Amino acid sequence: MQKAKPNISKAAFWDVNFEEIDFEKNTRDVINRILMNGKLSDWVEMNKYYGIEKIKEEIVQMRYLSDLALNFCSFYYDIPKEEFRCYKLSQSIPKLWEF
Repeated sequence: MQKAKPNISKAAFWDVNFEEIDFEKNTRDVINRILMNGKLSDWVEMNKYYGIEKIKEEIVQMRYLSDLALNFCSFYYDIPKEEFRCYKLSQSIPKLWEF
């Protein structure tokens, strides 16, 4: 039996057809969009729908998170930044200018 869709807002999914999102098949993308552009209520619902362990599995594999989202996830889910793929990738890419 398939889970009911989570009760999240469309705010983070403004550029796609929300009704066609497969929340199981596209787990990592859904979590990423909620972390980057979702509301607090979306984040709470995401935690209920996917569970903490599934979210932790997915976020450490993400190729990009904003500094804010990375710091929040590292703190909240108690995962050292060095374990995040996006952190490792950002360290290996030199910045052109530092303002």
